[in-house]
Amino acid sequence: MASNKSYVNPNAKSALEKMKYEVATEVGVNLKQGYNGDLTSKQAGSIGGQMVKKLIEKAESSM
Repeated sequence: MASNKSYVNPNAKSALEKMKYEVATEVGVNLKQGYNGDLTSKQAGSIGGQMVKKLIEKAESSM
């Protein structure tokens, strides 16, 4: 039987959480601990997009 559980390294998960808050500050979005349902799609997308951009840059620089 397949499981929907994700097996993510706890260190990686905490690093991504930290990065999320750093990026939110950089793009000017007030992100708080816990529920952030008051964010617009544009705000949430700008955080995610910037995170992806930074992760790609890190991967390219390590190649």
